[in-house]
Amino acid sequence: MTAVLTETPPQVRTSVRYSTYSMAPSFANTIQTNDSAHAEITDIAVGLDRMENKALSSQRVTLSEEKSANLSKLALGAKLERALDRRMSSQDAVMRPRGKTLNEKPAQAA
Repeated sequence: MTAVLTETPPQVRTSVRYSTYSMAPSFANTIQTNDSAHAEITDIAVGLDRMENKALSSQRVTLSEEKSANLSKLALGAKLERALDRRMSSQDAVMRPRGKTLNEKPAQAA
């Protein structure tokens, strides 16, 4: 069983509906909003298709799970190495033998 959809012609609105944003009366048909939304989506899709570079899309590589995991590990390692290089580059600490420390507390009788 199939349903047949018939398009009804737009009806002339006799009542005034008010906008929820500005409370200004609006006589626009509601059917036009669906058509305009469809047209807007179509325009966006056409624009995206026009922006896509077909030559570059044909050269695109899809990686396997293992290769993408390896690449993410390598990227994390490189990021960590750069962070450690920045952290250690400006430190000029030199290890020297410690001298004898003075005990300023009085000796406690046991």
